[in-house]
Amino acid sequence: MGWRWVACALVCCFSCSSESTRKLSPSPNFILVLVDDQAWNGTSVEMTPGVAESASDFHETPHLETLAANGMRFSNARACAPVCAPSRYSIQFGKSPARMRMIRVGMDASHIPHDEWWSIARVLRNIDSNYVAGHFGKWGMGSNPETLGFDQSDGPTRNADGGFVNNVTQWETTTREDPKKIRQVTQRAEAFLDSCAKEKRPFFLQVSHYAVHSSIESTDSSLVTMKSRQTGERHKHVGFAAMTRDLDQSLGQIMDKLEELHLVNNTYLIYMSDNGGVPNIPGARKYTQSLNHPLQAGKWDALEGGVRVPLIVSGPGVPSSSHASCHVWGADLLPTIASLAGGKHHVPDSLDGVSFSDALFSGGAGVLERPQGGMAFHVPYRNKIALNRPHSAWISGNYKLLFFHDDGEVRLFDLSDDIGEQHNLAVEAPDVTEELTQELLGYLSAVHAPRWQEGITWKNAPFKSFDSVH
Repeated sequence: MGWRWVACALVCCFSCSSESTRKLSPSPNFILVLVDDQAWNGTSVEMTPGVAESASDFHETPHLETLAANGMRFSNARACAPVCAPSRYSIQFGKSPARMRMIRVGMDASHIPHDEWWSIARVLRNIDSNYVAGHFGKWGMGSNPETLGFDQSDGPTRNADGGFVNNVTQWETTTREDPKKIRQVTQRAEAFLDSCAKEKRPFFLQVSHYAVHSSIESTDSSLVTMKSRQTGERHKHVGFAAMTRDLDQSLGQIMDKLEELHLVNNTYLIYMSDNGGVPNIPGARKYTQSLNHPLQAGKWDALEGGVRVPLIVSGPGVPSSSHASCHVWGADLLPTIASLAGGKHHVPDSLDGVSFSDALFSGGAGVLERPQGGMAFHVPYRNKIALNRPHSAWISGNYKLLFFHDDGEVRLFDLSDDIGEQHNLAVEAPDVTEELTQELLGYLSAVHAPRWQEGITWKNAPFKSFDSVH
């Protein structure tokens, strides 16, 4: 495709401050490519360089590899929830699902003031009134994109708009001319970019793919290609690999469009998944080991397989082929984008996200200072999947605490050498366990997070029960 990603000021990126870097390119553009249900190791990019298990041993994503080669990959990035809707809310508003009391798919979101809270689009327009915002693809929130300040969108779309069928056929491979509407979503994004370039307006574009969420669909050509490849030991499903390939080709089209329009030098391109990948594909293999291995479990649980996701950022001043080890999550995108746009003081109060813009320019090391002390993942219901217990998680530094609301059980893991969450340190490190337990419960109480009650499950919906808070 002739892609050439040119990053500005690479020579001085480690010595220049983020503020001075931004002055080179006032009012930068932003593209967020948000994919659905893609695992941390669901691409051919090693999210931890040199660790083979942090990439797929079958899926092919060459354009994502190019993006990583010209930007920064985050090995410790997480979605704010192990399911889509709460995670997407966190990205838009910079708040945790617990704080927003939005912790499940299908919840009534009428208590959230969609037209008042500062979204990414609103923050950017407050920084520079010339910003224009577009959203194409899956929305998955209880509102309309225009309500949050988007100028153009596909409307309040959900999984069904991308071909999802909630029955056994969703796990069968189907070929289509435009699987998961990948082509349509991409074309809409390209037209938006053309318009912004013609009008010479800065923009925020969110491309929210329905892929790789089931149903499993791909083009004929991608299916033929992946059938000709040797499958891996961990990843063997040809249809899923073909859908991943189709998705990657869309990314390549967007990257080429930026080059065509001469927008590369002033555009930050962010690639992320809304939650972890499914732990298994029913009928394809027995669920004895998660497809996300070495991570435990997957979508629906706050174990690492459910929340750790791919995150890659490229753009002006971001060093090529760089790697960040700091712990970040979806709620950090709003303050980060605001900071990159030169408006770090334009973000609202009471955010759970913090900017990682300095990490982008300084090699990605260190610990982000969070006002609340850590990151909370709140799953106060039984999901009938892996854990099947109401639980919350708290990440502070390299420690992760898992707290079960049904009986008070706690588990403690050191993620620096145990991303598989195999070695429970709760007994070995009682002081740390107690400290983090109190931090987690204190946070849930402070934000009035929904309290678990018996009878609340993934699909059972006594939503009024969520009125009970910590």
